[in-house]
Amino acid sequence: MSGHEQTVKILVAGHFGAGKTTFVHGLSQIPPVSTEETMTSAGEGVDQTTLPGKTTTTVAMDFGRLHLTRDLVLYLFGAPGQPRFFPVLQDLSVGALGALILVDTRRLADTYPILQLVEDLGLPYTVAVNVFAEAPAVPERRLREVMDLTDDTPLVLCDARDRTSSRDALIALVRYLLTLTPEPVH
Repeated sequence: MSGHEQTVKILVAGHFGAGKTTFVHGLSQIPPVSTEETMTSAGEGVDQTTLPGKTTTTVAMDFGRLHLTRDLVLYLFGAPGQPRFFPVLQDLSVGALGALILVDTRRLADTYPILQLVEDLGLPYTVAVNVFAEAPAVPERRLREVMDLTDDTPLVLCDARDRTSSRDALIALVRYLLTLTPEPVH
């Protein structure tokens, strides 16, 4: 880094266990900053610990960085998904160009408060359905209906464990953001 790069901030949001940490860690070109903590019995009844293999949770944020070009750097801020951490999500959204919202179809109802919060913050967003082996496949039309998505809101499939799939979800968000930003007049 030369210190002259332009930076762009993207918020990665979603409900608890949707794959935000995996997404940020998989794309970051630097060792990601993470605030993952082991879930303990103290969190029973607060955090849904019945997810297979889920033993940790983000308590503040995940942070990753990607160099898109020599002079353009993308910062990814992964927000915790539990309602008790919504103030953190709100703080992390400041200065973000948009949000990528990760969704697990096994728990769609948990997505609604996140969608509402991101909309209330005025952030444009793309929804990325994170494909879990045990998750039901839901037709796009039905997903749009139950999440009350407009036709122009991008909805993509994503496997947060796969760098190419995650990159493609991020590209869908960036393309959407570009449709909202008029070209400068020369």
